[in-house]
Amino acid sequence: MDVAVYPGTFDPLTYGHMDIIERAAALVGKLVVGIYENPTKQPLFPLEQRVSLVEEAVAGLSNVRVKAFKGLTVDFIRQVGGKVMVRGLRANSDFEREFEMALMNRKLAPDIELLCLMTSSQYQFLSSSLIKEVAKLGGCLEGMVPEHVAVALREKFSVPMELATGDGKM
Repeated sequence: MDVAVYPGTFDPLTYGHMDIIERAAALVGKLVVGIYENPTKQPLFPLEQRVSLVEEAVAGLSNVRVKAFKGLTVDFIRQVGGKVMVRGLRANSDFEREFEMALMNRKLAPDIELLCLMTSSQYQFLSSSLIKEVAKLGGCLEGMVPEHVAVALREKFSVPMELATGDGKM
């Protein structure tokens, strides 16, 4: 495989996402993390900040690039020269949704293959929506998101460091 694309909103990026990014990057020549500007969702972070947060997280991965996009994912994959879409799966509910999307994408772009990676067990419980809820309520985010993402979440929700960690450390 040469170019693969891992699309998502990444609002915010979690260690579950990073697990998929790192493992997919080891399988392909180039991985593009596509940050989707979804007009139907109200993201916590603006598109530019989501791109920046992911770029910082993947800075040590030489074959990973981050790009924002809007429109059909399959069109974006073609635009960057991709042949493979990478998706992460956590549970049965993810599989059902991904299966639906895979069938539609196969209809729209039969030339693009789907590569699903199972999220490592220690990250199966993570979801961006749960992370946002924990952050909003001042919960500790250690082991769930990269430190710079935790800082951005605390700033977004105006949560003091002591409250966010419960013991003053992150």
